[in-house]
Amino acid sequence: MAEGRKPEWKTLSGLDIPQEFPGQVDFPGQPPYTSGIHNTMYRSRLWTMRQYAGFSSAKETNERFKLLLERGQKGLSVAFDLPTQLGLDADDELSIGEVGKVGVSISTLEDMRELMSGIPLDKVSTSMTINAPAMILLAMYIIVGEEQGVPPDKLRGTIQNDILKEYMARGTYVFPPDQSMRLITDIFSFCAQNVSQWNTISISGYHIREAGCTATQEVAFTLSSALNYVDAALATGLDIDDFAPRLSFFFNCHNDFFEEVAKFRAARKLWHDLIDQRYDAKNPKSKKLRFHTQVAGLSLTAQQPLNNISRVTIQALAAVCGGTQSLHTNSYDEAIGLPTEESATIALRTQQIIAEESGAADVIDPLGGSHYVEHLTTNIYQSASAMIEEIDRMGGAMSAIKEGWQQRQIHNSAFQHLNDVESGKRKIVGVNHGLMDETNSITAMKLDDSLGKSQRDKLAKLRSSRNQKVAMESLDAIRAAAETSDNLFPLVIDAIKNDCTLGEVMTAMKDVFGTWMAPSGF
Repeated sequence: MAEGRKPEWKTLSGLDIPQEFPGQVDFPGQPPYTSGIHNTMYRSRLWTMRQYAGFSSAKETNERFKLLLERGQKGLSVAFDLPTQLGLDADDELSIGEVGKVGVSISTLEDMRELMSGIPLDKVSTSMTINAPAMILLAMYIIVGEEQGVPPDKLRGTIQNDILKEYMARGTYVFPPDQSMRLITDIFSFCAQNVSQWNTISISGYHIREAGCTATQEVAFTLSSALNYVDAALATGLDIDDFAPRLSFFFNCHNDFFEEVAKFRAARKLWHDLIDQRYDAKNPKSKKLRFHTQVAGLSLTAQQPLNNISRVTIQALAAVCGGTQSLHTNSYDEAIGLPTEESATIALRTQQIIAEESGAADVIDPLGGSHYVEHLTTNIYQSASAMIEEIDRMGGAMSAIKEGWQQRQIHNSAFQHLNDVESGKRKIVGVNHGLMDETNSITAMKLDDSLGKSQRDKLAKLRSSRNQKVAMESLDAIRAAAETSDNLFPLVIDAIKNDCTLGEVMTAMKDVFGTWMAPSGF
């Protein structure tokens, strides 16, 4: 019997729940990890309940973080506003009207201090959905950790840092692809030496699925991007075992329950096989696909929004049955506005009910051996493999993206899905099926419209009080290093310590790297 969360493993009726079953072929914790990356999976430890949150000011978001932690959340996941995601300060003219609207506004080290105030960074892991400015936000986090007395090698968490999917689907890229890849490998190298417990990238299928791709395309495009990151890191002289154990993945979980379970199982096996066949990895962790899951925001409807609780529950259960390492459950009101305290709590409670009441967490790979799930797992594996080979023939993920190939595939799949819904071939309750007269009783969260002004005032005060000469010298050092192959991360840390802002550091890089406009895919 596996040691872990419970003294014994039995159903509600008292029937034994074995760890292994007669005729079992795949075993958890053993290559190729189809059944899971850990021997005992959730019997030893539950997945991390990591709710995505961020809105308005750092202070208000900090209060939401503390509320969720108090109610049982085990990790933080930070949503940044659009200016922050694009590396713009809150007082940039392009930020007007967007400050704090879809996430928290972070322009300075002081903002990061407020965001993490009273949260012990040696005990709580933090995920940050940030890409183009990922190095800068992580630098701020490292500094705040040091101010708390937590050295960099004790910090735990993840930066998304996946720029290829931004070019494919999400759009918050800034620099050209080659320069973006340079920043990513600089992060890999610096963290391998200094922030050893940090996941340096979360290679994301989530956003390409939200843009409309299929489950199979999600696996293929995500793993193909991951191979591109591996190759880029190796080209800088890193050994695969220096960074591959800290690679992590981020997947969507949609409504087709069995397909989603099979997708996760196929992705684990395919990643193991790709690393095993292509690279000389000695550390088994280099071949283990570890992933976070978020349920499908795209599937949530503004019509009959309480129905979204059912959708989220089905999707979350699929993620658990598929063996996720951490999970975010969306709130039922997210098609209407930012989650309220009530809806965010219900979303967290959904995970807790699955964990403690459903029995799903007591069984390792509960759907392994199902004829249907095994059939789907094999089909997704084979189809995704074929797509990756096609991308390889184009020169890899980045080359295909520059040609708009993945973008076209995503557009075509999204268009087909929309046609199916509009024709009634695919039914969506509340949209084209199960319709009813509605009175909207959902109250959307109201944000403080004065935040933009207060952030601008804070930035003006910072710039007037800092040592301007030292700050400008820090930015000049980044420009000079950007012209070379020197690692930029230490210089970014120095600049942030010298009170340079997010936007100023990004501008220093833009002065050398330039910016880029991706092809539309058509």
